[in-house]
Amino acid sequence: MLTMEKILRRAYPVLPVLVIDDVERAVGLAQALCAGGLNVIEVTLRTPQALEALQVIRQEVPDLIVGAGTIIREEQFTQAVEAGAQFAVSPGFTERLAQAATEMQLPYLPGVMTPPAVLAAVEHGYRSFKLFPANGEASVRMLNSFKGPFTGISFCPTGGVTRDNLLSYLSLPNVACCGGTWIAPASLVQAQAWDQITQLAREACAMARHLESLT
Repeated sequence: MLTMEKILRRAYPVLPVLVIDDVERAVGLAQALCAGGLNVIEVTLRTPQALEALQVIRQEVPDLIVGAGTIIREEQFTQAVEAGAQFAVSPGFTERLAQAATEMQLPYLPGVMTPPAVLAAVEHGYRSFKLFPANGEASVRMLNSFKGPFTGISFCPTGGVTRDNLLSYLSLPNVACCGGTWIAPASLVQAQAWDQITQLAREACAMARHLESLT
């Protein structure tokens, strides 16, 4: 059975955050990321085409774990499951969203930014969170300070992670993986530059392996 913790371990080092507005590009994009060594992707529900794109990826690229992101309404959990989503991600946390995720039996990664938000979600049984937005060095320092009071809690910082600061986050013991859009920038997706996207994914994986070799 997939749990959010297992999914994040599979997502290491990068969980691509994808905005797909052309279903015909969805499979090529997913295959490019998979070829680069990334095993989990998040299709954000920010476009009218997102659910169809998610469904097509699930059908055509079975090696990937595919989640639905930017879930902000309860009914989106049902829509995500019907499209084949294997997990869900939100930019924040509310009791209603948590209840909807539970009812749909869908692994759920809620977003947090402050200690009170983490505590509220921990009280509902969550142990893995999306830190959003991740704002460079300030967020690295905050995550470092979270290690003490939030023992056993893991984070996926998203919304400010880049190739340049990726290792700053991954070096923290409470960071399971990092979410990012830089791994599949809109310009490369529109150009269907799949080889370049594959290379970006490979570079991120290589950086993570090098970091591991130093510890």
